[in-house]
Parts: sequence; structure tokens; C-alpha cells
Amino acid sequence: MALNSKKPRRQQILEALASMLEASPGARITTAALASEVGVSEAALYRHFPSKSKMFEGLIEFIEETLFSRISLIVSEENDALACCEKILHLLLAFAERNPGITRILTGDALAGETERLRLRVVQLFDRIETQLKQVLREAELRDGLHFGLSISATVNLLMVAAEGKIAQFVRSEFRQLPTDSWKEQWPFLVKGMVRETTI
Repeated sequence: MALNSKKPRRQQILEALASMLEASPGARITTAALASEVGVSEAALYRHFPSKSKMFEGLIEFIEETLFSRISLIVSEENDALACCEKILHLLLAFAERNPGITRILTGDALAGETERLRLRVVQLFDRIETQLKQVLREAELRDGLHFGLSISATVNLLMVAAEGKIAQFVRSEFRQLPTDSWKEQWPFLVKGMVRETTI
């Protein structure tokens, strides 16, 4: 990976880590290999990040900032609840597709042997997305009279399972099975099973 020397060193380190996660699916990344990729000493890495865990946290922060800033825009701009849910989930799938190495963090694959705090932070990230979807559907139920065949919790769980399954498949296939493949065609079938009736 050719790193842009004009970028801040901290950003170079995170980009190199993401690149290595993509290039070596299933492999653990050592600080020695990461330092070599960036073109610095291990000591230089630790001047920017006190531990490898902090480097992973830096990538998780990037995921959170990217996803939730865009989710906020979707929620503020999209009035149709089902369309809003679809856009949020498509955002998640498209983000995974554009960032294969980082997606290994979302599935936990890259965090094996790392600190438990990292895994819990990813759990919280998905919990936040799930909570947002529940809020969208609850508001639609009250505002638009939208009713669901399952409880809202079970409905959102089904949606998350569908999205997370496609992301896991992406990593398992070593990034060959794209998470957005067939999503637009699959979504109407998910919706058909979700919505019981609509009262205007």
C-alpha cells in the first residue's frame, strides 16, 4: 500500500492497519509488520498509539463517526419509515463493501485475541443501529398507523440478522460475495413479511 506521506502519521497508521486487515484475511497483525508497512519503527507507532488496542479503537471510532453521521442525515431527511430503515441498512452494507479490512472488525474476526473492550465496543455500535431502527418503526407505528406482524423488537432483529449475515458472508468469502448484491431485490420480500397492514 502506497501511503501518502502528506497525511498525518496517525492517519497513515490506521490506513495501513485497515489495508493489512484486507490483504491478510484471518491473519493477526503484529506491530512489527504494521511498522514495516508504514515505514517507521515500532517505537514510532507507539508515539501515536500507546497500544495496538488503541489502533483498533481508532478504526472503530472511524466506523462510528462515518455511520452515525450519515444515519442522522437519513433520519432527518427520510419521512417514510420503511425507506428510512432500508437506507440505514444499505448504508451499513455499502460501508462494509467499501472497507473490507475494517469489516473484519465489525464481524469480530480481526479482534480474536485482542482486549474484550474492543469486542464490547463493536457490540454497542450494532446496538445503537438497532435502537435507531426501533425508534424509526415506533414513530411510524404512532404517526402513520403502520403495524407489524411481529413485535418491533423482533422485526428489527430480523432486519439486523439479514444485514449482519450478508456482512459475515462477505468476510467469510474473503470479500468475494459483496454485501450489497441482491439487497435491493431482497428488501421488498423482507418488508412483505414485516408489515401486517397500513392505516392511513
